[in-house]
Amino acid sequence: MRLVHLDLKGAAPRVSYLEEVFPLLSQLGANGILIEYEDMFPFKGELEILKSPYAYSEEDIERIQQLAELHKLEVVPLVQTFGHVEFILKHEKYQHLREVERFPNSFNPHVPDTLALLKSILSQVIEKHRRSTWIHIGADEVFHLGEGMDSKNWMSRNKGDTGTIYLKHIKEVLGFIATQYWGLRALMWDDMLRKISVGALRGESMGTVAVVAPEPGVSAAPTCMATLAGVVPSARQEPVPGSVGTRVSGEHEEPQASSCRWHRCPRPHPCSPHRAMAWLALLRRYDHYSVLCELLPVGIPSLAICLQTLVNGGFTEETKRKVLDTLGFQSMQLEQSTCEGRGAFPGAEIYHMVEQVNGHLKESILKALEEESAIKGWFSPYHRKRQFGNPRNMESFGSKVLKLHEDWESFVRDLRAHLERVYFPDMVEEWMEENVNLYLDQLRGLVRDYR
Repeated sequence: MRLVHLDLKGAAPRVSYLEEVFPLLSQLGANGILIEYEDMFPFKGELEILKSPYAYSEEDIERIQQLAELHKLEVVPLVQTFGHVEFILKHEKYQHLREVERFPNSFNPHVPDTLALLKSILSQVIEKHRRSTWIHIGADEVFHLGEGMDSKNWMSRNKGDTGTIYLKHIKEVLGFIATQYWGLRALMWDDMLRKISVGALRGESMGTVAVVAPEPGVSAAPTCMATLAGVVPSARQEPVPGSVGTRVSGEHEEPQASSCRWHRCPRPHPCSPHRAMAWLALLRRYDHYSVLCELLPVGIPSLAICLQTLVNGGFTEETKRKVLDTLGFQSMQLEQSTCEGRGAFPGAEIYHMVEQVNGHLKESILKALEEESAIKGWFSPYHRKRQFGNPRNMESFGSKVLKLHEDWESFVRDLRAHLERVYFPDMVEEWMEENVNLYLDQLRGLVRDYR
């Protein structure tokens, strides 16, 4: 299985855009979609409070699955069951379920209401995905586990540790799935398991669960994980928070991990399930509170490289040609992270316009504001605040600044129109605020004072 992870906690695309993207993913070699809905799922009843105002409708969820089926993409819903639950625990209604009262990151596994809530959430998501044969329970990055008073008291009474707490909670979640949804197989991330002793892992039986390693290769995983599950190699396309553009090459610490890190396609671990999996993540946001990462159209070239590398076992010239032909580029330079040509993939306009924002917006505005001597000498913040200046000196820079302002405003109108075709209004506003207005507002202020 080659799963593309759509992380919808930020910049969730409209279904109309997924209609264009799913055929492309299939063409590039994906055969599954891992969907992390968070607040984009249409929760009902007591869970309705968890919904975003722009959440998908039930009809949208059905349409997504129909589209996936049409393009031979297996849908795997992801429901976080331990950490990364800020979208739940930020609400006052569920604040009592926090491991540490101050932080909305992780569940307190000792409160009975936690498992009851998770059962309700899992049930609603699974019921809307009856075609799916897999469910992903997340379970990564359970920050502050063991720091709450309930956990401290439990460890003292039971002579246990955080690993024991973790395994106990995960087994309860998996037990519910196994009991209520016979035949549904579970996936989870492996980072928390790596911190647990080999002895503790050997002493537990968690049923049928595949553990997905969040990094390529499995050398760091305890060999005894075979008693729990298969350990599945994966590849992660992970930008830094707030990144605008996406690299098509680079190391994990750079804004974009890429196929260049693989000399060969990752091989299944000996104890893996019958079907090996590779995971390609398009992170839209690190957590519910962080700024947005790069946009999906911006990440498509890198995703295409990763998928084709997995399919062909390496980034060969043939692989490169397939990517170029599929995306409509003339050439690409991995070392410079550049793609030449107009592009013919869904969202190519956004890809190029974000390149303009990333490469020229800030630079051109700051150059005009900070390097123009007439502005620094005769139209300083002091002059602007008191509204006086010599027209002779102001006219020396006025036409140039007005032209720069007019050009960028026209560009931004077009960019906003393209973004609104792909994304919901809240995301468009946030992205513009973080990446465009931060600089354009400075130019707007100068033009307003000049006039």
